Amino acid sequence: MACEQPDSKSQESSNTVVIKEAFHTDRDEGDNVDSPAVWHGPDGQHWLLATAKEGDTIIAFDATDGSLIKRFGGSGAGAGQFERPNGIAVIDDLVLVVERDNQRIQLFSLPEFESLGSMTHEDLRLPYGLTVFQNDQQQYELYVTDNYNPALEGYPPQGELDERVHHFRFSLAGDSLQAEHMNLFGDITGEGVLHKVESIFADPVHNRLLIADEAFDQRSVKVYDLEGNFTGELISDLYFTSEPEGIALYTCEDGSGYWIMTDQHESPENKFQVFERQSLDYIGTFKGEITRNTDGIWLTQQSFGDFPQGAFYPVHDDGSVTAIDWQQVTSQLGLSYCD
Repeated sequence: MACEQPDSKSQESSNTVVIKEAFHTDRDEGDNVDSPAVWHGPDGQHWLLATAKEGDTIIAFDATDGSLIKRFGGSGAGAGQFERPNGIAVIDDLVLVVERDNQRIQLFSLPEFESLGSMTHEDLRLPYGLTVFQNDQQQYELYVTDNYNPALEGYPPQGELDERVHHFRFSLAGDSLQAEHMNLFGDITGEGVLHKVESIFADPVHNRLLIADEAFDQRSVKVYDLEGNFTGELISDLYFTSEPEGIALYTCEDGSGYWIMTDQHESPENKFQVFERQSLDYIGTFKGEITRNTDGIWLTQQSFGDFPQGAFYPVHDDGSVTAIDWQQVTSQLGLSYCD
């Protein structure tokens, strides 16, 4: 079941608003920046973290103005080192980093960036994206996409696509990481087949995993439940004229909110599609004045600095991150704030 669609492409275009970015971090295309995440520390820290796939580091910027704070890591396979870090997520005072070429997910505590260990599995081959949340037992549920393929391009035959998402569960006892591999899944028939995967985002309130399928003949976001079953819902290629990339979620305690998803373009057509959280109905589209070729995105709802309703952070063309005031998005698209 696809989400509600606009009447035409022209209707979609008429709903696109352009928003001037609040700031733009210094560019270094040699880093090949992929994904951002934001940490709000207990001592007033507001850090914008970004993975540098070629630089093999995590770059920390000040989330209020984009100024550089520090860089973490370096090339290697040891604790605190990276080989092509791709996905990143922050939860509590923890940061998780997916490394494609070390086939693992490293866990660190902030602000010291102290290594707490790593998670892997014998069938984890080319991990890219991740999503994490805390369950009712104060454990963490982690889902990681695995874009294994013959030669980093294309994808295997459909019958071999049943191991596209890994589910880990982990907890911390002091600084001791305890992790268990729970599940490995992906449909091999029907609309739920995951051909080319990277971005994933969990909504435990509605028992959903939204997984972007970037394959050109798919260009959709497919909805699974947390047990690894395709629900029959998807957001179709009508909204993605190029690859569906980063996914973020604006959440309210009553279960309402908004999904934000990237339609990645190297041109000014690079844009962000907004959908209603529960129904998945299309609401509208926004884009930045300069932001192009966006991979990962991150949304923080916390008020800080010049962002009274939080901020939206998209990666800009492999070399930097921009910031968009969420209040501007809300105002121009007619969205609501949480009560």
